[in-house]
Amino acid sequence: MVLVPVSVTDHNGKTILGLKAKDFNIFDDQKRQDIVSFSNEDAACSVGMVLDISGSMRNSLAVAKDGAQAFFGTANPEDEFLLLTVSTLPASSGFTTDTVALAQNIAFIRPGGMTALIDTVYLGLNRMRKASHPQRALVILSDGMDNHSRYSRGELLRAALEADVQIYAIIMDGAADGASTGTIPFRPSLIGKPGDQAAARQGPELLEELADKTGGLYFHARSEAEAREAMVHAGEAVRNQYVIGYQIADSGPPGKYHRIRVKSTVPKVNVHARSGYYSRD
Repeated sequence: MVLVPVSVTDHNGKTILGLKAKDFNIFDDQKRQDIVSFSNEDAACSVGMVLDISGSMRNSLAVAKDGAQAFFGTANPEDEFLLLTVSTLPASSGFTTDTVALAQNIAFIRPGGMTALIDTVYLGLNRMRKASHPQRALVILSDGMDNHSRYSRGELLRAALEADVQIYAIIMDGAADGASTGTIPFRPSLIGKPGDQAAARQGPELLEELADKTGGLYFHARSEAEAREAMVHAGEAVRNQYVIGYQIADSGPPGKYHRIRVKSTVPKVNVHARSGYYSRD
């Protein structure tokens, strides 16, 4: 049995509820599969929050903190959280259900240090193996910059594809001025330095790719209002998913990669699901 969590949103990033199995088609290596199980319960979640507190976030950290508080406001009492902070070295707390204490800890964090973003997300994927709930997600608040990681982009992408964890990214696009980009979620915002566009886009593009490949969502934010809205949308998507199950007769040898594609027959919606999985023994 292959189980695929699926989020469906409108063009503003708001989660669409009430769909049925008949509203979906799912493909494994381009072969349409029969849906044999379908659910959309609001289940308890295990969430790792990756908060970038490095020097590059000095002017954006207050906005990111505000977004984190908004996310906790969407939590269920049974949810558990893990806080990971991005700086010169990755740091991680233990899992907790006490969102009040976690929010207080975040409020007192000060920015500083180099940026080991890739290493911190990699650590988060490993820590999520000890999560209590089957529904697991990493929520990243960062500008996407990295200048101090030991792991490579390719190693992180491989780890993300192997983990049964969805990644949601709130990409802080220079939130210091508090101005709104006016962009819709899932559409990249413009970079303000034309001469350095390629380098400036590498970090955000990695976060976008991580979200796309794991079935999560990504948003760009420059103001507190945008960060709060993005985190509320992310919280809704984490907790209101459709889980589609299908059976495959022959998954091939261990380690074979299977591409997954999920479509909806409902018009004008965005469907978010992991891009594939590696077969196991």
